[in-house]
Order: sequence, then structure tokens, then C-alpha cells
Amino acid sequence: MSYSLPELSYDYSALEPHISARIMELHHSKHHKAYVDGANNALAQMAEARESGNFANINRLEKDLAFHLGGHVNHSIFWTNLAPDAGGTPEGEVAAALDEFFGSFGAFKAHFQAASLGIQGSGWGVLAWDPIGARLIIQQLFDQQGNTAQGTVPILQLDMWEHAFYLDYQNVKADYVTAFWNIVNWDNVAKRFAAARANAGASLLV
Repeated sequence: MSYSLPELSYDYSALEPHISARIMELHHSKHHKAYVDGANNALAQMAEARESGNFANINRLEKDLAFHLGGHVNHSIFWTNLAPDAGGTPEGEVAAALDEFFGSFGAFKAHFQAASLGIQGSGWGVLAWDPIGARLIIQQLFDQQGNTAQGTVPILQLDMWEHAFYLDYQNVKADYVTAFWNIVNWDNVAKRFAAARANAGASLLV
């Protein structure tokens, strides 16, 4: 098995009242696990195709791997982007970068919220580091793997699939996005930002 479900660093109930324990349990143990299983299954079928020399289903398997591995990666980042007793405003390099690339934290927040709420169907709001432009950008990630620029590094992600909020907020997505800011783990965002700037994209510029 190439991929496994990561354990959370907090209890399912730790993010209440912003995200309920029931949603966290279903989201992590059912939805995320399904992506892990799907990615492993796609890899196993690809191995069978190589062994048999029969690549008739390779297009479907490539799409399956992209979708399920995308779901695994996105959720693995999302869980670490959240923390109990967190939220507030970022400090240090993250705060300075948001001011530099978006004008202010308030302007960044408004842009990120609009992008997340504007997703048609399922997807993610993403704050990412673009190594070519050496700047932070906001992206709408469709489903688990579509519409983002190749090579960008996710820094902060917000799951906008209905399974992430519907039991708590029903169809009022704006309330879910507002609640998200109360549990953003800015320390984790800062670590991801520092790592992205230090390591990402160097080979792309050669």
C-alpha cells in the first residue's frame, strides 16, 4: 500500500463549534479514507496493466489516480491547516507577504472568501506559492485536481465540497467560510510558506 490515512493531531471534537465532531469523523475516516483507497487501487491496476501489457484502461486509471491522489493530498494539507484555539490574524513573514501581494490581510481575506464561495460545484479555495513569479496567488481548485497552475505549492486550503460543511451549515456556505477563519492554523501556514519559498520551483527555472 503506497498511501495511508494520516492521523489527526487533534480529536474530532476539537474544532467545535466551528466544525462538528460528526463532520470531522465522517470527513476524515470515510471521505479521506476513500481517496486513499482509490489512489492505492489505481496504482495496483496500473501495475497489473504493466505486467500484462494491456493498457486499454490507462486513460481511466490516470484520471482515477489524479482524482483520488488529489483528494488525499488536499485533505492531508487541510487537516494541518486547522487547529483548535487558533484563528486570528497571521504574523511575521506571512502577514508581510499578504500585505505585499494582496494589499492587506483584509483584502486577502475578501479575495479568498470570494474565490472559495464562487466555486461552481465541488472544489477548494487555495492560497499557493507560485515559484516562477515568486509570489502568493489565490486559486480555485475544481474537484480535487483541476484548474490550478502546474508547480504551485499549496499554503492554505479550504474544502468547499458539501461533505465538509453540510451537516453543520446546510446550504449556507458563507457561514462555513466565516467560521473557517476561527480555526486557521497560521503557524502551519507560516511553516508551509517558508518551506515553499526555500525549496519549491528551483528546478523549474533551470
